[in-house]
Amino acid sequence: MLYQIISLVLDVAAGVVCGACLLRLYMQQQRIPMSARTGNPIGPFLFALTDWLVLPMRRVLPQMASLDLASLLAALLLQLTQYLLLWLLQGATQGLGVVAVLALFGLLRVAVSGLTGLVMIYALLSWVQARSPVSDLLDRLVAPLLSPIRRHLPLMGGVDLSPLALLLLLQVVSLITGGLQSMALMAVA
Repeated sequence: MLYQIISLVLDVAAGVVCGACLLRLYMQQQRIPMSARTGNPIGPFLFALTDWLVLPMRRVLPQMASLDLASLLAALLLQLTQYLLLWLLQGATQGLGVVAVLALFGLLRVAVSGLTGLVMIYALLSWVQARSPVSDLLDRLVAPLLSPIRRHLPLMGGVDLSPLALLLLLQVVSLITGGLQSMALMAVA
């Protein structure tokens, strides 16, 4: 039971900070201003949560075009640390390669979960037509993911079903990722 408690705490802590690193990466890739002066209420929170890890890495890793390698590496290192600690708690019975496989799939799981959350909040806010800095920010984050779906899925009676289709696609990716993770773990172990 102690292992399960530690696993839960590590999963939540690493998931929140890793998700913040990935959101920081995605927002910079989308060229969304991060300061509170620009009306972005989430940017200062992301900086407060991730600067301790991202800024030291940024001194070593340059930004490639619109890809913030420091944020990506920070997210990966968090996942590696989480699974390394769990591996050590289990007695390090399997090879160390298991940690790397779990970390890569953990990073993908956090990304898919984060996108799922963004799309769900976006869909809920779109029903109430609330114009706020948060809804504008969500629109800028989710619109690039929805636009290819909207080209192929017309409005049905005035209702936009593209968020539902995107949620379905994200769940399919999650299922496929789980299966690939199982196969990769069997190959490594």
